[in-house]
Amino acid sequence: MVVAGLRRLEYRGYDSAGVAVLADGGLAAARKAGKLVNLEKELVERPLPGGMVGIGHTRWATHGGPTDANAHPHLDNAGRVAVVHNGIIENFAALREELAGRGHVLRSETDTEVVAHLLAEEFSATGDLAEAMRLVCRRLDGAFTLVAVHADQPETVVGARRNSPLVVGVGEGENFLASDVSAFIAHTRSAIELGQDQVVELTRDGVAVTGFDGAPAVVRAFHVDWDASAAEKGGHDHFMLKEIAEQPKAVADTLLGRIDASGRLTLDEVRIPAEVLREADKIVIVACGTAFHAGLIAKYAIEHWTRIPCEVELASEFRYRDPILGARTLVVAISQSGETMDTLMALRHAREQGAKVLAVCNTNGSTIPRESDAVLYTHAGPEIAVASTKAFLTQLVACYLLALYLGQVRGTKWGDEVRAVVRELARIGEEVERVLETMEPVRTLARSLADKDTILFLGRHVGHPVALEGALKLKELAYMHAEGFAAGELKHGPIALVEEDLPVVVVVPSPKGRSVLHDKIVSNIQEIRARGARTIVIAEEGDETVVPFADHLVRIPATPTLLQPLVATVPLQVFACELATARGNEVDQPRNLAKSVTVE
Repeated sequence: MVVAGLRRLEYRGYDSAGVAVLADGGLAAARKAGKLVNLEKELVERPLPGGMVGIGHTRWATHGGPTDANAHPHLDNAGRVAVVHNGIIENFAALREELAGRGHVLRSETDTEVVAHLLAEEFSATGDLAEAMRLVCRRLDGAFTLVAVHADQPETVVGARRNSPLVVGVGEGENFLASDVSAFIAHTRSAIELGQDQVVELTRDGVAVTGFDGAPAVVRAFHVDWDASAAEKGGHDHFMLKEIAEQPKAVADTLLGRIDASGRLTLDEVRIPAEVLREADKIVIVACGTAFHAGLIAKYAIEHWTRIPCEVELASEFRYRDPILGARTLVVAISQSGETMDTLMALRHAREQGAKVLAVCNTNGSTIPRESDAVLYTHAGPEIAVASTKAFLTQLVACYLLALYLGQVRGTKWGDEVRAVVRELARIGEEVERVLETMEPVRTLARSLADKDTILFLGRHVGHPVALEGALKLKELAYMHAEGFAAGELKHGPIALVEEDLPVVVVVPSPKGRSVLHDKIVSNIQEIRARGARTIVIAEEGDETVVPFADHLVRIPATPTLLQPLVATVPLQVFACELATARGNEVDQPRNLAKSVTVE
């Protein structure tokens, strides 16, 4: 059961894996570097004794390389305590030195192992694992989730949470702890979200939650609205392919229930009063990676539809530059998991400065929505592949809805204008489906480019963030040098990179909505083609101007200019996935990456 749960969580980290089981009055553990399959082989060759209480972990290495010795669970010297840990314990070096001074022998390079030794000491004094965990947590600095068992308290699992995800699954005669509900969704869809600085004690029949100070804690129960089948591959070779194919439905689900009977846009989760939104004089979007690219696109829609200045910031840089925020600033935090540590810390900084925060998130009950003033859930369903696809498209839809809602509240968009855009959004799912049906030439092209070292991406207006996203997907999956540029910047330096037969992907804006930009990017295509580049042109149906200059032409449906990223991104996702497959790479679990980045 533990290994099956780890298999569902392997997307979060796959440098090493391990399990520990309480059985026969003792504790047995197995740990192996590499992917989960290595641990499974070890368990076949050297099975652990059967037990009714166990913990497990898949690791993304921070302190110490991916070795057997550094794999979790970590044990104390007596082999009576086992601990798994996500996050970083910032004061571990001082704690390690202190433990060594008391005769403890630490065998790994990790920060986690100190917790096992500290728990062993505190348990010896208190005889209670939950109390030992509370005492230890009060000594730890950093962001961490901890789960521990003790052979002398064999019917109990204890967990603790600070700035890192942990959720309880409530079953009948069985209970679960995991960093994601997908680990236990095959057994129960009833869950409890844990708050900041809380310790949970699990037995087969009960769940008790306290703060680190020992005071009883108030918790929120919720029901998971998808089942185990949603987290399976469904006949696809990779989760990423399945999630690309799910995008039409995900887009439609994100739009569900957003229009009331009178045709007005209603965002029930937006709990910020309308008068506060009307007074906002600046919007700041904070996000990382793919979500940052969604924010760059959202900026165009927000400023165009609301006339409010909008900034887009990398969450990892945001709070370190002393941003100017106030009560009239609306901060939008975008995160698929709702646990992205950089984004969470940016959110907290914004709230400390008096700003209102709205989260765009896919994961119900996660930390970022809980700590925000409002939330827009994207309803994309579970996204398992590390490289984001359907989360990106649904983040865009949610941001468009937010922009329209702000325009409606502030009076910068008439009701019929809002309804017209929503109707266009409602058609997008079908348009994405049409794109997916025409992707075989893109796959063939990707396979033909598998031996290339570099691919460049160009775009203008909303096509520029699309180019950035296409390049990111190729970096993540194919491990290639790929760069996205604003096409107008070519002559200011990047054109020096263009050489004979260099593949360059160009996202062409509609000739209808932004004709001046269309003409300019056609000139850009001619400039790079004149220098020997191999042009891969993404252009809408009916655009014949680009045909003479395209070595490879990828057609997408005609859409309003601001919505084009919803269809233009899809060929780039397929392209990256196919090229990575042709190079023999692991598509769902790219090297060095994890799905949820829960450390800064």
